[in-house]
Amino acid sequence: MRIVSLVPSLTEAVAATLPGALVGATDWCTHPAGLDVARVGGSKYPDLDRVLALRPDVVLVNVEENRAQDADALRAAGVELYVTYPRTVDEALDELGRMLTALGAPGEPDWLTTARAAWAALPASATPRRAVVPVWRRPWIVLGGGTFAGDVLHRLGVANVYADDPERYPRPSLADLHAQAADLIVLPDEPYAFTRDDGPEAFPGTPCALISGRHLTWYGPSLTEAPTLLTTQLTTT
Repeated sequence: MRIVSLVPSLTEAVAATLPGALVGATDWCTHPAGLDVARVGGSKYPDLDRVLALRPDVVLVNVEENRAQDADALRAAGVELYVTYPRTVDEALDELGRMLTALGAPGEPDWLTTARAAWAALPASATPRRAVVPVWRRPWIVLGGGTFAGDVLHRLGVANVYADDPERYPRPSLADLHAQAADLIVLPDEPYAFTRDDGPEAFPGTPCALISGRHLTWYGPSLTEAPTLLTTQLTTT
């Protein structure tokens, strides 16, 4: 099977499970390191001619990460798509299993079994910390309701204060962010690369945790280490 992935986390999952099946991936597919496949541009703006030139049997896409018009154009060109859209950790684990089986994996890979066990072993949090979770600034954009990353944090004892917002990615003012009186500001390093010098200064007096955006938002082999790594990062403020 010839697979092109337009989703970085799925690129990592397929590369770890079906070596040699990937023939193309986006420029943002950084894992595994040293992946040697054709590059087809970005997730949001892939070069569809390059995708088609690779003669894929299937192209992996995500409802949130990829544009509907690109998916429609690939379908119109006769390309089969495998579409993902997990909103919770459990959905992601199950969806990965189904996808890999559909792509030809003979059984559940060890990394996926390990990831299921790692998330199942997490203790329940008695007193979750209320957090604001920016994913961009200029303008400020935060996690809202129904996101995979929001469920990751919920499982780790962090309650997103915008979890009930009807928008998946609200754009509140900085004044509104301050008015939430959150216990914690969670600052991932992607899609916006928050750092010690870029982000925390906007929230004086509130603890800020700098965390791995890949482990917060990717659903793939990174899920095996995400519980331990993120727990450590969330307590380092």
